[in-house]
Amino acid sequence: MEWWIILIVVLVAVAVLLIATVVGRRAQERRTNQQRAEAPERRADAAAQAREADERARLAGEEADRARRQHAVAEERARAADELDPDVETDREPERRSDR
Repeated sequence: MEWWIILIVVLVAVAVLLIATVVGRRAQERRTNQQRAEAPERRADAAAQAREADERARLAGEEADRARRQHAVAEERARAADELDPDVETDREPERRSDR
């Protein structure tokens, strides 16, 4: 094969590699710019989701507090009922004995 044909093939291969590199870099830049444009929206969505989660956690805490207060009231009523009629055995009998 002639040396000049080999030279042309090598030059074409180098040109193709350079073009592929430039096209790849531009595509990467486009993706990066697209991601940068999406980032503020994603941050805003994440912040909104975090606020909603905080609110749900706060409401759950309040509900748990209400449940504990209701449980305490029920326990107090049960103790008062036990004092009125101490001879009746209840499901709470082992609890009462372990408290003493």
